[in-house]
Amino acid sequence: MKNIITIFTFAFTFTIGSTVSASAQRKAATLNHIALFVMDLKKSTTYYRDIVQIDTIPEPFHDGRHTWFTVGPHSQLHLIQGAKEITAHGKDTHLCFTVPSIEDVMARLEKNKIPYTNWLGTGQTPTIRPDGVKQIYFQDPDGYWIEINNDKY
Repeated sequence: MKNIITIFTFAFTFTIGSTVSASAQRKAATLNHIALFVMDLKKSTTYYRDIVQIDTIPEPFHDGRHTWFTVGPHSQLHLIQGAKEITAHGKDTHLCFTVPSIEDVMARLEKNKIPYTNWLGTGQTPTIRPDGVKQIYFQDPDGYWIEINNDKY
């Protein structure tokens, strides 16, 4: 009987230990990077650096066809030169950046004569979500949509 209890205890401990280990090892996927294929790398790099105001980081290729930006603690935006033409993109597919002051971004866009709009496209005023977050939308040089919001910065 003692042997049966010992075997049961070992099997139970092993099964529970395996289950816990598998659960502990399983992690949710995290965003590593987003890549955009662009026509003019210099123009797009300047746009994201100066208008969107995200920081460049070193990229490993050093071939003049890539610019990398940091967009979060462990996430990046990669611009890759080589697009043959600008294609239309719907607003539903967009990049979104949260900023401390949406008003500062709107002023920067206006100063640089970059049109922006609310979600409906009816004017240069923010959309205000039901939770109070303000959002504006505009396009980069390749027509990719960008949302800027002030979500709990």
